[in-house]
Parts: sequence; C-alpha cells; structure tokens
Amino acid sequence: MKILIVGDAQRYNALLLKGGFNGQQIQQVATLERVESLASYQLVIDLIFDDHPEHAALYAKFPEIPVLAGIVKTSLAAVMNNYAFSQGFNLVGCNWLPGFIEMPVTEVSLMDDEQQPLLQDLMRQLGWQFEVVKDSVGMVTPRVVCMIINEAYMAAEEEIASRADINTAMRLGTNYPLGPFEWCEKIGVKHVAEVLSAISAATGNERYKVSPLLAREAQTSNVK
Repeated sequence: MKILIVGDAQRYNALLLKGGFNGQQIQQVATLERVESLASYQLVIDLIFDDHPEHAALYAKFPEIPVLAGIVKTSLAAVMNNYAFSQGFNLVGCNWLPGFIEMPVTEVSLMDDEQQPLLQDLMRQLGWQFEVVKDSVGMVTPRVVCMIINEAYMAAEEEIASRADINTAMRLGTNYPLGPFEWCEKIGVKHVAEVLSAISAATGNERYKVSPLLAREAQTSNVK
C-alpha cells in the first residue's frame, strides 16, 4: 500500500513509533502545497489537518482515496459542510494531536456507518487497534485531558498548589500516567488552548473556557 503522510517531523516520528508500516511504501511531506494529485496513493494520513483544513479542497477531488485526518479541533460534519464532498465520504477523523499519536488505541470518528468496512480493512493492514467515538469537537480523550489541564492552570493561577505538586497529586491520586502540566507539555499548550476554545464555541459550555494563564502561555508558545 502506498501511503502519503502529511505532517511535521515531530508527529511523523511519533507515527513511525506507532508502527504498522512494514511492507508499506511511505512518502512524507510537511504540507500539501506541492501535491497536486493523490491518484497514486491508496491512503493518506494527514497528521495536521486540524491546523490546515484547506487540505480538504484537494481531498474532495479524490473521494476514492481514504484519508485518516487529524480532526479534533473541529468535526467531520463541519468539514463536510464546508467542502464539496458530493461524491462520497473519504475522511475518517483521528486523534493525531501530539502526545496521542503513538497510543496503542487510535480514537476515530466516522460520518457514516458505511465507512466501517473500509476503516476496519485499513486498520487491519496497519495492525492498529482503534475505537470509534461520536463525531464531535474534542472527541473524547482530548476533551477530558484538556479540561483537566485547564482546571490545573486555574488552580496554579490561584496559587492553590505548585505545578509540581498538582502533577504529583494527579499521578498518585488518580493513577494517571502523567500530571496535567506534563500532559500539556506533550500536547503543546497552544493545541490545548485551541481544543478548549473549539469545544467552548461548539457547546457554549463555560467549563471549557480557557483559563487566563493558559491563554497567555498559548499566545507566547512556539508550537505549530
């Protein structure tokens, strides 16, 4: 299977750690700017779709080519409404946020149950475990983790505890593998803020409003 992988070096290397590419023919590009056709590929893995939704314009021209697209900051429904996917669905939403890519179970969303056989076949060829979740902004795991990070920032800003103590309390008290600030470092504070902002806009729920401290740090972050 010839696979086009779109993404920066960090996420590309994380995907390679996930495995599943033995015997596959891989081409990696940082962006789609110079890619004019997908006709020679059997699969596209777009790790940065959330930050480059304009990629959908090219994917819409090749509805027969499946795309595992990083869609956490928006939803498949929103993408389908914004672009001309009139000849069928080729997008599968995936949690490709940094820090989640190499996890053993890939969180995915679908627009239609008719995509299930294609998804199962792709995952079988790659040897990946997956879990289908509802098509919604933030999916499930990113939504929960980002909300915990946000609350940790609120606690730090109110000087309830130090960041180190908050990390330790979460690891020991809830048996989480990482504390909230450790999670934030893996994901990237800019991504965390953008996920929360997107969920807040989609749901109108105040609990996802980005804390002032997190927002300030996101503004000065160099994460792309």
